[in-house]
Amino acid sequence: MVEIIRNLLWTGDIASSIFILALVLTIGVLLSKIRLGGFSLGVSWVLFTGIFLGHLGLRLDPQVLSFVRETGMILFIFGIGMTVGPGFFATFRQGGVRLNLLSLLSILLSLIVSYVLYRVTQTPMATLMGILSGAVTNTPALAATQESARAVGSAALGDVGIGYALGYPVAILGMILTMSLLKWVFRIDVPREEKEIEERERAAHKDAVVYTLEVSNPWMDSKSVYESKSVLEKYDVVISRIMHHDSGEVEMAGPKSIIRLGDRLMVISDESDKETICAFLGREVPLVEPEWITRGATDVVSHRCLVTRDRINGKSIGSLKLRSLYNASITRVYRAGVYLMARPELLLQVGDTVIVVGHEEDVKHVEQVLGNSRKTLRQPNLLVVALTILIGVLIGSLRIHLPSMSMPVKLGFAGGTLVTAILLSNFGTHFRLNTHNTESANHMLRELGIALFLACVGLSVGESFVEKIASGGLVWMGYAALMMMIPLWVTLIIGRLCLRLDYFSLLGYVAGSMTFAPALSLTPDATKNNIPSVGYATIYPLTLFVRVMAAQWMVLLVS
Repeated sequence: MVEIIRNLLWTGDIASSIFILALVLTIGVLLSKIRLGGFSLGVSWVLFTGIFLGHLGLRLDPQVLSFVRETGMILFIFGIGMTVGPGFFATFRQGGVRLNLLSLLSILLSLIVSYVLYRVTQTPMATLMGILSGAVTNTPALAATQESARAVGSAALGDVGIGYALGYPVAILGMILTMSLLKWVFRIDVPREEKEIEERERAAHKDAVVYTLEVSNPWMDSKSVYESKSVLEKYDVVISRIMHHDSGEVEMAGPKSIIRLGDRLMVISDESDKETICAFLGREVPLVEPEWITRGATDVVSHRCLVTRDRINGKSIGSLKLRSLYNASITRVYRAGVYLMARPELLLQVGDTVIVVGHEEDVKHVEQVLGNSRKTLRQPNLLVVALTILIGVLIGSLRIHLPSMSMPVKLGFAGGTLVTAILLSNFGTHFRLNTHNTESANHMLRELGIALFLACVGLSVGESFVEKIASGGLVWMGYAALMMMIPLWVTLIIGRLCLRLDYFSLLGYVAGSMTFAPALSLTPDATKNNIPSVGYATIYPLTLFVRVMAAQWMVLLVS
């Protein structure tokens, strides 16, 4: 057994690579369970484990290491993109412009610090850009710097990668320190901010509410549902059922249904419109749903139903013609924690929960049309994973030619995958593409991807890490700290004190401005809601692009 383990650790073949990766992951994940004073390094332990084992001499084949590292990052980015994608554009409109401007200011400040160091220390600009690439964990910027240094024949080409390797751990430690100090420096009450954010989101989203009205407006007597809705056409309102006061029977409300004084109406509308609708139709009375279901001979029921059939994905509610075909109606749609009005033009998505109202047999028919199979939703959607990565790698490989640049720039695999995931999760339904995946499947891809990435980074720099520090690398690490911490904290202070950004947006800003998605795992606060992930995804594409362009521009500027 000892001989087998020795061979697996030192032979360098495929089995050895898999064994070493599994060893790094196992030790790193076990160490991530350690908490000191309520704080844990989390998945960062995988990086430090990789550095330690790399220092001991464990190696992966360079091609295997490169493949696993990039694949891990792509999987992680896919999970992030699909999680934050549905709310990305709404969030960008609400606060994304401010976050992006703040990130651009951070980039400008880092370039100013780099130029000052260049003038004061006479360190080659290519080396400084390598250090900066590590200090902001931007691997595409490293590649761009190396390509630019090679094009201008810089003598510092060999130091670019060393600078990156020394700057990278500084960035990790800097982000851990920053995220742990944020709430202490700004005296943030996390539970209070969570509550404020929940209240703000509740006010921003117009959730559908259900209530009962007793008709008291004389104008409504003997009017049809169609006539009443034509008067209220500027409001999103659905009259679902009518309880006739003379007979007590419940009727499914169709366009031709007649409303009389004293009738009770079950109404669904946006909460903000409720007061106006009540003022027009009549007075609100207590909603007792069992009465609507049991009274009368109509046997009206209200069931929740899951949309699970692929052929329904991307179809509008109106195009299904449920009222005319099955005498049943969808009154509300529950998606991503929010009730939506069942407007005819609303496109259904696989994973939606809809409220179907009608006779029991008719509702069962509608359930068959929509699917209503929880088992189907539990199955992972491998097609969307493969398609997103396919398109993402293609987009990331495109060369973008810019004026005054001697060579094209690229988004890279991670940037291309993030952009694709956000676009597909938002617009996939327009092309009848099912982008739904289980939350557990997305979470597994994220965790596995980032663990593989950090393990490979640690193993790649571990061999010469201590030697580089001992031979003057501490000075370069000091440069990295200045390049990272000065711009980051200046913009964090501006963001908190001037722009009044909340704590969770600041966490997302740190990860996005550093183009380091794993930062979302450095503190438990970043996983309490989706705001940090959305903030990261909002500024990542532009920040990545500008950092890559700036690295090339700085090398060419002083050559």
